[in-house]
Amino acid sequence: MNRLIPLILAVALFMENMDSTVIATSLPAIALDIHTSPIALKLALTSYLVSLAIFIPISGWMADRFGAKTVFRAAIAVFVIGSVACAASNSLGAFVLARFLQGMGGAMMTPVGRLVLVRATPKSDLVAAMSWLSIPALVGPLVGPAVGGFITTYFSWHWIFLINVPIGLLGIALATKFLPEMEREPTAPLDFVGFFLSGVAASGVVFGLSVIS
Repeated sequence: MNRLIPLILAVALFMENMDSTVIATSLPAIALDIHTSPIALKLALTSYLVSLAIFIPISGWMADRFGAKTVFRAAIAVFVIGSVACAASNSLGAFVLARFLQGMGGAMMTPVGRLVLVRATPKSDLVAAMSWLSIPALVGPLVGPAVGGFITTYFSWHWIFLINVPIGLLGIALATKFLPEMEREPTAPLDFVGFFLSGVAASGVVFGLSVIS
């Protein structure tokens, strides 16, 4: 069972890492459908990264407060809902908001997935297990543009996001069956002021760099 844990996590994280760049080569087709310009759609790329910057800092607190397994499954569910919303978008504003929602799920998936692996894997197997999680981070952003371009050329850009639905549902089912239950850790109340300030700072840096570029 332990051997399946890194594989399950790697599949989910590959989906999340690939989606950070998958729309890069599909922007003209998406822009044509939702009646905007490819340059304006850069906001969709930025909103995903801004969402990651805002919500990654509280992922550890969420895992301790509600349980790492529960948060990981919920993150996949939010990511899938965001993917469906992206496919159903018919305007720039709706698409940007959908990508932001997708980023919320992705922000929880990667750090919480690593936390699940660390807590569920014996120390003697930890290095080998962690190597599985390094693959999605390296390969996902590289294959994203190619996969996005292929799907857009031969099918429709909507399938870039809809393909996440069966993968996500399979990930939730496998996580439910094979990931061990983890006890909730004692946690202090969430520092809402700190969360707000860190979110403003991190999102400001990401958005600012995007605008400058």
